[in-house]
Amino acid sequence: MLAFTLRRALQAIGVMLAVGVIAFSMFRFAGDPVNQMVGIDTPAAEREQVRKSLGLDDPVLVQFARYFGNAVQFKFGISYQFRQPVSTLLAERMPATLELATCATAFAMLFGILMGVYTALKRDTWLAKVFQAVSLIGISLPTFLIGILLIYLFAVTLGWLPSFGRGEVVKLGWWSTGLLTVSGLKAIIMPAVTLGLFQMTLIMRLVRAEMLEVLRTDYIRFARARGLTTRAIHFGHALKNTLVPVITVVGLQFGTVIAFSIVTETVFQWPGMGLMFVQAIQTVDIPIMAAYLLTVSLIFVTINLVVDILYTIVDPRLRSTISRAH
Repeated sequence: MLAFTLRRALQAIGVMLAVGVIAFSMFRFAGDPVNQMVGIDTPAAEREQVRKSLGLDDPVLVQFARYFGNAVQFKFGISYQFRQPVSTLLAERMPATLELATCATAFAMLFGILMGVYTALKRDTWLAKVFQAVSLIGISLPTFLIGILLIYLFAVTLGWLPSFGRGEVVKLGWWSTGLLTVSGLKAIIMPAVTLGLFQMTLIMRLVRAEMLEVLRTDYIRFARARGLTTRAIHFGHALKNTLVPVITVVGLQFGTVIAFSIVTETVFQWPGMGLMFVQAIQTVDIPIMAAYLLTVSLIFVTINLVVDILYTIVDPRLRSTISRAH
């Protein structure tokens, strides 16, 4: 188990190195940030002075070594647009993104598992068919269109929920949350549903397929022959084994939710890291763009590592396979 964890950790470090190289190389061609920082009539000498102060006149290898050395210490330089440390900006925006991703994942898990179990056990009922139709809509419609439709219905037409922003937030040390205020709770409903709808349909379909497969296995037939109640068979045996692959999917999808919250944050003007990344692209703010990509990659890789370890803990068959491999 220790060797397995160390091997996965080394792979995670390799992925982060590769992401760092790709991010730095790609954003080198995003444009000249000096043009965004100075006016059109700025003399060439002053432009060169700005370029030198930012270290952009150094060789590419020197810039990369300096950037990666600082990134290991979570120092991502100074934002060209805001003239503040990028790490400070990320720390300010990260609570909003993580809060949105957590609420979206909780929504997806709760309703996805319930709907998946129901459509597997009551697959011929009209409600199960409605749930399956909803799942098709959740998969087919793009995220930005779902967000716009929700804004039109609940903000513009009914006036029940705010159409943008995070509402009133409460500071808990360096962390900020809107879940402790009424306006914050109202503000997060539509973004969380928009972001979690695709994951909800994915979990629902996975749970339904796994549940139907498990119900056809021999040990379920043996449990029925022993005289166990239907509730014990469905929820004590079938659902427990169904949730094993769901752990992997939910864990990986949480990283995906964080990475692809950009669209949702843009539609609802949610003050998170994704919205800041979009604004950084518009102003060619390379430090923010590179830092965002590295931060999201670190979160994704960390979640992937944790899911791998949890999967070996939950599934005894995988533990025995790893033991035999060593």
